[in-house]
Amino acid sequence: MTLTQLEYIVALDTHRHFVAASERCFVTQPTLSMQIQKLEEELGVKIFDRTKQPVIPTEIGEGIIAQARLVLREAQKVKQMIVDQKDALAGELRIGIIPTLAPYLLPPLYQYMRQKYPQLNLVIKETITEEVIQELKSNRLDCGIIVTPLKDSAIKENVLFYEELFVYVSKKNSLVDKKYVLANEIDPNKLWLLEEGHCFRSQILNLCELRKSSDFHFQYETGSIETLKRMVEKSDGFTILPELAVMEFSAAQRKLVKKLKEPNPAREVSLVTHRDHIKTKLIKTLRDEVLAIVPKSMQKLNNKKILEINLP
Repeated sequence: MTLTQLEYIVALDTHRHFVAASERCFVTQPTLSMQIQKLEEELGVKIFDRTKQPVIPTEIGEGIIAQARLVLREAQKVKQMIVDQKDALAGELRIGIIPTLAPYLLPPLYQYMRQKYPQLNLVIKETITEEVIQELKSNRLDCGIIVTPLKDSAIKENVLFYEELFVYVSKKNSLVDKKYVLANEIDPNKLWLLEEGHCFRSQILNLCELRKSSDFHFQYETGSIETLKRMVEKSDGFTILPELAVMEFSAAQRKLVKKLKEPNPAREVSLVTHRDHIKTKLIKTLRDEVLAIVPKSMQKLNNKKILEINLP
């Protein structure tokens, strides 16, 4: 049994296709297939069911692959110790980030890190919270920038900042003349929401004490906050937006932004890692750069109330 063979079975489990896995490992498909077969012969079990398309692990194979991921993670720690001893930040950092943060954090973050750390290769995946957690556990990501608390013992949470939530109303809506909005004043038939699967949606439902019910007479699914903003501007409805999105507004748009009554509802944004994560130095650097971008006022809780999130 070799580390290379373990890398091959993990790659095949990740991609569920021999050609894709071989390309990821930079070897030919016959080489990858042969090495996996040798490992199976050595162990005396079938790790993958090749009769299924896409290929899937057998029951015993799932356990072997899970252990392989742990072994490879520990092996990577040895290499990372050497990298961390050098002055220059180098290597690869795989980051997951949720769509409601990506448009506002990524552009300046990418620009600064590319200029300051030219030897560092950033691999960024924009996806939902649930997938970030799963990919941290399977070692497909090194860290994530998501909303917490998660209450998951396998994940470490390092709070970055607290993002207040605001109501963005149409000029045609009755709330337009209000300075503050109460949660019970929110009409679900006028509220534009993100699609299912986004933690931001679950926070809004908790805030407004709304659930999937007949209260919603019209459904529109989108994963984009920018789309929600446009829908509000073209209708008589409203939506709820995080602070970073509001900061980019024009003067005219800011007149349509309303605060919610204190304690101001907010979401907690954290840099998350697996409990056995490596690349400590790179992750600390990422944290420092994010905090350099975010206003100091957002890095303190003050009068904000953290909203719970509901994961599937």
